[in-house]
Amino acid sequence: MPLEQSYTEILQWWITNNINNSTQLKVMLNHFNVLFAYHSGNIENDQIQYHQTREIFENEKIIGFTGDLLTINEIQNMKHCSDYIYSIYDAKQPITLDIIKKVNYELCKYTLDEQRYVVNGERAGELKKHDYVIGLNDSGSSPENTKYDLQELLDELYEHTYKSIDTLTKAAYFHARFENIHPFSDGNGRTGRTLLNYYLLTQNHPPLIIYTEDKMAYYSAFESYDQDETIEPLKKFLKVETIKTWSNHVLRK
Repeated sequence: MPLEQSYTEILQWWITNNINNSTQLKVMLNHFNVLFAYHSGNIENDQIQYHQTREIFENEKIIGFTGDLLTINEIQNMKHCSDYIYSIYDAKQPITLDIIKKVNYELCKYTLDEQRYVVNGERAGELKKHDYVIGLNDSGSSPENTKYDLQELLDELYEHTYKSIDTLTKAAYFHARFENIHPFSDGNGRTGRTLLNYYLLTQNHPPLIIYTEDKMAYYSAFESYDQDETIEPLKKFLKVETIKTWSNHVLRK
């Protein structure tokens, strides 16, 4: 089936579910949350395993665990962040600087390494105090400009004159620009993917999983934005991942 047709069918299927509150959303995203947390975390930490993620989401603990405590903290944090997203979903509140900081805090608390926490004085949920090299072109806002650049991005995202632009285009731009700004010392990818899905949900668009096996295509789409400021590769990639995330559910209807 052509890409556009598959994407349109999934979008229409999501809309017909008429999800109005967090209770309905929890039912809809029951297994999704485990898969999203596993893949989003594993993209940058390959020590994160699916069965550990599922145990924490379902039982809030792992029985007989003998591995890396930092990895377990990261998984637990993703569960806490998922709970936070549910807590603000009913209000459909637009993304704000406070929400961005809160998401990063929930994802990164108790996980910053010694260099960031002790030497650089960085803290989870606080905008970065130092420059960190990212991407092929050493992109990223300076610490002095980060807050301004984030607010400018949020203003663009919710600008009234852009209402005619489709949701996925705006979401792709938001995600590309957020990662380009790189506002935190750590957890920018996990934070950005969580915020991407929160934005999609508030616009009545299905959230999506960026699968760890697709991360090279994901990084390539970011490189296109960093080099040419084009979001088309990222938008197409997000469309493909939306189909991959939900096609089985649609086919079963």
